[in-house]
Amino acid sequence: MMRLPLLLLLLPSIACAQVSVQEFTLPSGHGAHDVWADPAPGGPVWFSAQGSGHLGILYPKSGKVELVPLGEGAAPHGVVAGPDGAPWLADGGRNAIVRVDPNTREVKAWKLPAGSGYANLNTAVFDRNGVHWFTGQSGVYGRLDPRTADMKVFKAPKGRGPYGIHVTPDGTVYFASLAGSYIARIDSESGNATVIEPPTPRQGARRVWSDSKGHVWVAEWNSGNLSRYEPKSGKWSSWKAPGEAPQLYAVYVDETDKVWVSEWAAQGMLRFDPASGEFERFKSSSPYPNVRQIHGRKGEVWTPESGADKIVVYRYK
Repeated sequence: MMRLPLLLLLLPSIACAQVSVQEFTLPSGHGAHDVWADPAPGGPVWFSAQGSGHLGILYPKSGKVELVPLGEGAAPHGVVAGPDGAPWLADGGRNAIVRVDPNTREVKAWKLPAGSGYANLNTAVFDRNGVHWFTGQSGVYGRLDPRTADMKVFKAPKGRGPYGIHVTPDGTVYFASLAGSYIARIDSESGNATVIEPPTPRQGARRVWSDSKGHVWVAEWNSGNLSRYEPKSGKWSSWKAPGEAPQLYAVYVDETDKVWVSEWAAQGMLRFDPASGEFERFKSSSPYPNVRQIHGRKGEVWTPESGADKIVVYRYK
């Protein structure tokens, strides 16, 4: 596996800040969709190979890529690490939640209950109790308790659209509905979802991520806004991304509470500083990277370039 050289970008808006960019070329045709970085420095980076039905594992130190087949018909969308240290995938192709043993590579699948219909599974997250919550764009969200294998699927408010999902530090799960243009708070006991309407109509809330304070950041696909919801006060704030008609796909908040978003109109990555209200832009070396779900660990943000068969890491001080 070829390992591309480091590219160093000097950011003009902050004179002393530096971000280095390293690209890892993947085998072609696998369609890396989402990524999740092991929290250990230098640890593996998992990605969902939606195009070929694999879990991908990138080893950053060597650049080696391992591909684990998930089974016939697999087409994974989201990937997330569980409390057990294993990668879990929302497999839209098999209509199932899938776990891959990090040591043996054994694949275990929990299919959605009979009668649930095709969910078009999207993204998932674990809450503080180890319960696995997931979304399906066909108009559902659900929960799986890995300890008991109990799975429940709920109909989403307003029908189709559930997309990104994340959990706040206090354990509250929120999801975004792209087609429904809202975010929702899930009651972990009842499973009920309470709709929270962003101030911009038809904004196309696509992905959500919590910062360290429990504020929920929203990437708005239709409006091009990066928005923040503060649960304690109910306050909303919005910042328009740079460009003529920006489209924000994914959002991730790093350990310094800077907010990273992928922007598809100009095909770049943005980093937003809530303190200054300013965006910084990073351009890919590929014309159409099509960056989907972002993830990171201390000092690093990892992005899947689904349109370029690459995984890219942004390292910062």
